[in-house]
Order: sequence, then C-alpha cells, then structure tokens
Amino acid sequence: MSARSKHPPTIGESTPAAGGWAAARSLGEILLREHVPRSGPSLLSHHNKPDGYMCVSCAWAKPAKPHAMEFCESGAKATAWEVTSRRADRAFFAAHTLHELEQWSDHDLEEQGRLTHPMRWNRSTDKYEPVDWNDAFADIGEALRSIPPREVDFYTSGRASLETSYMYQLFARIFGSNNLPDSSNMCHESSSVGLPESIGASVGTAILSDFQNCDCIFYMAQNVATSSPRMLHDLQDAVDRGVKIVTFNLLREPGLERFINPQMPSQMLTGRSTPISSEYYQVKNGGDIAALFGVCKALIEADDAMKALGMSKVSGSDAVPHKPDNAAAVAFAASIAAADKKHVLDHDFINTHTSGFEEFAEAARHYNWAELERVSGLTREQMIQAARTYAHSEAVLMIYGMGLTQHVMGVQNVHMVANLALLRGNIGKPGANICAVRGHSNVQGQRTVGITEKPDLVPLDKLKELYQFESPQWEGRATVDTCKAIMEGEAKAFVSLGGNFLRAVPETEAMEEAWRKLRLTVQIATKLNRSHVIHGEIAYLLPCLGRIEIDEQASGPQAVSIESSVAHFHGSRGKAKPASEELLSEPAIIAGIAKATLAKGRVPWDEWVGDYSKIRDAIEATYPETFRDFNKRMFQPGGIPRPVPARERKWTTPNQKANFITPPRLFPELDIGPGATEVLNLATLRSNDQFNTTIYGYGDRYRGVKGTRKVVFMNEEDIGRLGFKEGDFVDLTTAIDVATTRRVTGFKIARHAIPTGCCAAYYPEANPLFPLAHHDAKAKTPSYKMLPVRLSLSALSSRS
Repeated sequence: MSARSKHPPTIGESTPAAGGWAAARSLGEILLREHVPRSGPSLLSHHNKPDGYMCVSCAWAKPAKPHAMEFCESGAKATAWEVTSRRADRAFFAAHTLHELEQWSDHDLEEQGRLTHPMRWNRSTDKYEPVDWNDAFADIGEALRSIPPREVDFYTSGRASLETSYMYQLFARIFGSNNLPDSSNMCHESSSVGLPESIGASVGTAILSDFQNCDCIFYMAQNVATSSPRMLHDLQDAVDRGVKIVTFNLLREPGLERFINPQMPSQMLTGRSTPISSEYYQVKNGGDIAALFGVCKALIEADDAMKALGMSKVSGSDAVPHKPDNAAAVAFAASIAAADKKHVLDHDFINTHTSGFEEFAEAARHYNWAELERVSGLTREQMIQAARTYAHSEAVLMIYGMGLTQHVMGVQNVHMVANLALLRGNIGKPGANICAVRGHSNVQGQRTVGITEKPDLVPLDKLKELYQFESPQWEGRATVDTCKAIMEGEAKAFVSLGGNFLRAVPETEAMEEAWRKLRLTVQIATKLNRSHVIHGEIAYLLPCLGRIEIDEQASGPQAVSIESSVAHFHGSRGKAKPASEELLSEPAIIAGIAKATLAKGRVPWDEWVGDYSKIRDAIEATYPETFRDFNKRMFQPGGIPRPVPARERKWTTPNQKANFITPPRLFPELDIGPGATEVLNLATLRSNDQFNTTIYGYGDRYRGVKGTRKVVFMNEEDIGRLGFKEGDFVDLTTAIDVATTRRVTGFKIARHAIPTGCCAAYYPEANPLFPLAHHDAKAKTPSYKMLPVRLSLSALSSRS
C-alpha cells in the first residue's frame, strides 16, 4: 500500500517549530515502516561518528566532538531507507513489466526496497531479468565501444565517494569522453562559477569554528530544517551566546523561526523552543539581488555620510565625499559613530584586498529605493535595518543555499553575497566567511577529484603522467547540455552512477520520450526509481553496496571518503550487513565496466578494488596539495581541511584580488507577453518528508500538508485577486517559451505566508513546467527557484 493512500489529502496548520516530539515520532515511524526498529537505532549510534559512516543525506559537517546522537530526522530517514528489510528481488521483477512499473509513483518504486541482483532488460518480456555480473560487464563494454565517445554521457549523483568518483572520471576520460554531467550542475554550479570570479575559490570559505567566532549570521535562501537539520545545533548555540541571525527567505520556515532540540531534555519536556532568526525578511521570488543591493546601498550611503560630516575615523578617508542626500543615511552614520566604530565600510580591507569597489558603489548609489522595494518585496526600512545590524557586527558569517543558486541570475546572486561580505572585510577572519550549503552528501567532493565537464579544471597533464593516455581536451556536456543532446538525438548512451536523472531534470515529458531512443542505459543504484523503468534499447540495472554497508574486499573491510559542505574530507566506514550477497561495491562495478570497455593500460583496476587505500594514494598523487597524507589523516577528528586560499585572504583570481562584481540588472529579462498581472513567479520546494528526488512519504508537517504533494502555496491576496479560493484545484502553465505548452494539473491551493506575486510547489512534481533553456547563462543551473506561471481552474476542482 502506498503512503499516499493511507492519508486523505488535507492541508492544515504548519508546525510552529522545527525538531521536538514531531521529529522523534517521525524517526520512530520510518524505522517501523522499513522494518528496522532494532538494527536502525544501533546503526544510528555510528552515524557521523569518527569511526562510523558519513550521512548519506545532506553534506553538513561532521564535528570533531560529535553529539551523542549526531544525526537528524532527515539523516535517520535516509539511513532507514537504505538499510530497509524490503527487497526488490528477482521475484519482484518477474512479477512486473516495466510498462506496468511506469505507472507507479516515485515513492512506491523506491519503497519496494533494495535491489539484490544485476538485471538486464528483456525486450520480448518487457521485464528486468537476472544476469551474471561478468556477462553484464562484457555486454556493456561491447555496446560502449560501438558508440563514439562524444555520444556517451557519464552522470554522477551526489552520493558516490571520492574513491569511486576518481575512478569514474578516469574511466570516462580514458574512454575519450568529457561528458561528465553531475548533480552539482543542477544545484550549486552557480557557486562553482560565481565564487571563483569573486574570491578565487570554488567553494565556501567557512569552517565549523566560524559559528563559535561570529557575532552575526546572514542566512539566505536555505531551509535548514528540511535540507540540513543538523546545522540547527550550530545556529542554536550561536543564538544562545547572543549572535543575531538575519534571515532572507521567500517563505517563513519553522526551522528558521524556532527550534526545539530533541537532544535537550529541558526543551523536550517543557516545549520551550529557541528563537532562531532575530530579523526575518521575506524576499520576493527573484528579488535577492535587489534586497542585497538595498543593504549595500544603505551601508555605502551611511559611509558617505560619515565621511562628509567628518565622523569617519579611517586614515586616508579624505577623498572627495559623496554628500548625504537623506536623513536615514545621516542617522545610520551617527549610530556607527556613537558606537565608537571607525567606519561603516572596511576601507583598509577594500583598498588592500579588492578591486571594483567604486563601480559597485556607484551602482548601489544609483538605484532608487522605490525600485529596490518593488523588486525585492522589502521596504526601505527593512533593508536599512539589516544594514544597521550588519554594520554593528564585527564578524559576520554569510550562509546561503540553493534558493540563491537555482536562478536565471544565480551567478549574480552569488556575486552579491560576496560583495556584501567584502564591504566590511567579512572573508578570511575567524567568524567571518561565506558558507555555501551544499545539498547531497558528496556532491562537492566529486568535483574536487575530477567529476567535471570542464577539462581546464582537471590536472590532465598529471593524469597523462600517471596513466599514459591522452585525455580529450574538448569541453564536455553539463546536465542541461546532456538533456538537449538526448532530446536532439546526439547522445546515444547514458551511464548513471546513482541518482534519478529523469526526475531531477527539467522538461520531464520531452526527456522521457527521448530517453527511450538511447541505444544504451546503465544504472548503478541501490533502489528502484523512474530512471530505471524508462530505459534505452539496451538497459542494465546494476545494484551496488550502500555507504552504510560493510564493504569487504581482498584486503579486508574498506572505508571511503567524503567532502562536507565546509570543505573538509572525512572517512566513512560501513557498519550494516549488505542487503544481498550479489551486490558489488561502486568501485568494483566501475572497474568491471572499465576493464570490459578499455584496452589494457596503466590503471591498476583490480588492485584498487582490492584495497581502496591505493585509490587514495592515486588521488593524492594527482592532487598532492589538496590530499597531503590522505590515508594517514582520513579519520582524524574534524576531518582534513581542504586548502582554500581565500580563507587566508589569498585571492587566486587573475588579478590576485577579491572582486566586487556588479550585476547588470536587478531582475532577469523574461518575455512573459500580455497578461503579466495574472502571472505568478513559481519556486520549487522540498518537503520535510523527502530528500531531493527521494520521497519518503506524502506529508510535510512544516507546511501542514498530509496525503499529497500536488500543492501550490499562494498568498491569500493573490488567491482572491485571481478569482480562486483556498482548496481549489488548479492547473499551472509555463508563462514563458509559450510555443511549447508545459502544464501540470490538479494542484490544490494552500494559503501560505509567501509574498504577493509568488507561489511555490514541490520538486520534482513541478519539474515538467521548466523549459530546458531556463537556466543561468554561465553556470547552466536550472532556474528551479523562479519561473513565471499562470494558474487556471482545474477539472478536478469542486467548482468545475
């Protein structure tokens, strides 16, 4: 029975706080549902512990001194989901055709449990049937050799270890392909492009100790309670010592308002919660640049006033001042002077370490408040108040998530975060850094060891020296490029290391139709999903060990390594009994395909599979500065810090400076056409009962939803203005690129605290609405957080 059928769809009141007894009950429910009420708690005692396994859910950091229970609700669900006693075994596949399974929901496919045997699709029966591992490798190798390398794509989900990822990218390059799309292309690629331009680092500069050293946190566009709940402990500790948290977010999220810590008996017994945000600003969808420009404008104009009125105590600040043109800037400047601050902006830092300040400052001065208010959805007073809090703080930690990166102007959003930090020197000192919160557990680490379509980001000369082959020099395909190539028939084979590609990408319907025309699809996975039941002409489903499981190889039990959101490498050692004796590890599967595909060369595939420490030696040989003494330090408490020069104010940009980069506009230029007042800007969301494309159940207690995921959250004013009422069922239609009709149907209207002109729906249910071309121009990250849509009454509505 599916989780959907157990609860009639209802939408009620949202949970007022994250955590608490509701989180504890949710944990108990999934342990019972996956039939692991005894083994589950035992495994969780090793969760994110120094000699245990790294969480298979989010990428949040593993502390040197972990809590007794170093897991959250989301991580516990992911663990139970992976070690479930349910099995999608030979009998299951013998009983179901793939055509039948196509009609199943995402939840119900994965709920069948762990895959147990390698499978090959039989065209005559339309079923997956068992196949010997060696036969599968030989057949896949033969098929790959018959296809030009440029027509083969090697996709990577965010869970694979550093060891597996290194082997995978090496296999692809020796084969002759740089087509290495990965899940990072769909989430934080805007950071990987924007941060290097601003500060010379492809990752954030923050480390865990910054939470102990900051006196203010700017928290932007990330739902901590759903996406990285363990961070709530760090936020709570910061609040308890007086740190102000200034939040900018589209929705009012319980985890950003209040937290009841399940590991604090005093809170659990009394229901007392910790208030998280001291200031909460709901920014309109796509209004992030305007909101941050408003904060910057307030700071710059106050600094101008401080100079003009002779209040500045900064040496060398006798440049011709800009005259203050408003009382607010003068009052702001006076408050800084009264607090005995030397300046509003950190001119010493700006002069020594940055470039581009004057151009950016002029742009900030030029924007008028009315325009910034209209685009951001914030008032002038709110933006000035955020600037005041920022200016009165000495060490500000900037935290942001995919609410900034998954935009048409995602790279510019990242630039604006860096600009705000640079104004007061809030990079490269204790407590003052940028924290880009990654989603999947090792999506950042995979890029570190070469999973990238961009050959200039990989030490190809070193790979040539080590393995004696000529790597292709051409730029490969990122995720949206791969989708386009599949739809246009330019891609012939797709090898997937985990993930549910078809549900994660835009253009769902067109992609599924084109997917069936692929010559070869190979899926390496732990559980069944939609990308497996829709398939190519030759299709293999290869089950692998999960990270939580004991990985026994020739040299004994193996460990793997993972990179966290704060760029530290950690060891991970599985503790659970494997789901099937037929499973192979990810490195063993990659090696098996590689040996069957490639001519014999210098890569010791079998040695690597027998002893993963030798893979780590190879990683260190390829990246000696990043992975110094990798094997020796892998399990050191707190992890191995990845070298990030910007943490030490060393800027590896072309001009050796941190750069103020001025966005060309406040909002993307989108062709909506007539009837713009009827258009709402849609953002996609995750529920607290899912992780990316994995759906644990049909509920979201943080938004009061039970029994459904087909919900559209709207402002009460917009509901009435557009002629609807709460509870109506509506269809959503894309309002751009209207030559192709993109529609999802039967979404129930839920009144919610969201700015006017905006609406929200769950990912991936809303993915069919997103045109493939609707992405950031540089990063090619799909704009899942902002899409103009129109709503119309559905045939499902009680009023139809």
